[in-house]
Amino acid sequence: MFLFLILMTGTSLHAIAATDVSSNAVVCAPSSGNINAGDLNIFHSASPPAHDIREIAWLVLGICAAIFVVVEGVLIWSIIRFRKRARDAGEPVQVFGSNPVELAWTVIPTIIVFVLALATLRTIREVELTEAPAGSLNVDVIAHQWWWEYRVPNLEGNGTIVTANELVVPVGRPIWLTLHSADVIHSFWIPQLNGKTDVIPNHVNHTWFQAERAGIFLGQCAEYCGTQHANMLLRVTAVDDAAFKAWCVHQSSAVVSDPAVEQGRNMFLDLACMNCHAIDGVSEGAFGPNLTHIMSRTTIGAGVAPLNPTTLRAWVDDPQNLKVGCNMPSLELDPNQLDAIVAYLLTLK
Repeated sequence: MFLFLILMTGTSLHAIAATDVSSNAVVCAPSSGNINAGDLNIFHSASPPAHDIREIAWLVLGICAAIFVVVEGVLIWSIIRFRKRARDAGEPVQVFGSNPVELAWTVIPTIIVFVLALATLRTIREVELTEAPAGSLNVDVIAHQWWWEYRVPNLEGNGTIVTANELVVPVGRPIWLTLHSADVIHSFWIPQLNGKTDVIPNHVNHTWFQAERAGIFLGQCAEYCGTQHANMLLRVTAVDDAAFKAWCVHQSSAVVSDPAVEQGRNMFLDLACMNCHAIDGVSEGAFGPNLTHIMSRTTIGAGVAPLNPTTLRAWVDDPQNLKVGCNMPSLELDPNQLDAIVAYLLTLK
């Protein structure tokens, strides 16, 4: 009940208020704005499957409220009508074996269950599609402990855009997600766009949504997947077609080679960084998030902190300070090494 009230009010540790975004916010360097801008309220749906879930939620809530009112009303009436009076002696008349009463409390619950079952089956059929909607954008989602990897088709040419934790999609276009897990069971859940879908190792699941308005939509891994399950956050940014094309162009652009940070680039290659992280044209690591355009993102550590030079330096120095138990170790770099690598990463916009 407490969780249900949270979802009704939209109050959450990770969601405060809905916020629209401009196209510039998608491709420019991260700002210092509120990274928790968004809304987890399931009744503020912004996608066709989320609308269906909202409608059945209201139906269930309405039926439960009606049952509560009837039962409590009969209870209060009985307490008043049949309360013991001073002139009463002995036990009241016992009534049992009433066919109308027994028929009522058998037939009415049966009808309620039947109605809810039909409504649920209809909602499941409309939400859980077996094929991608016409004209959909197909995105591969790979869940890791404890971050999300996205592979988006490049609309501006051949190949695939690989990014992490923050997905950018066009408004009004169906998004067909193919869900994979690299390790344990996770669950993909963005309340305003669709319901929960499990992400299971060695099994492919699908889900879909179609954002109807521009904005940031927050989500959460909804299946306990380890110590940092609560900090495996989701961020979907819906933008207009022009902004989405601009994002694709930006994400497909080559990494800027800045001689001023050559020392940091060489350290990135010499140390263990390149073994885990990929940077297009620089390294091919596959265990950690792709860093090609890391500074175009808003958050770090799958949403645990805003991305800026300070948090980036703290993360590279010792990730455990921001996300205890994460799989990225501290390399115990000296200050000069740390400054050089961070300076290099800051150029990956």
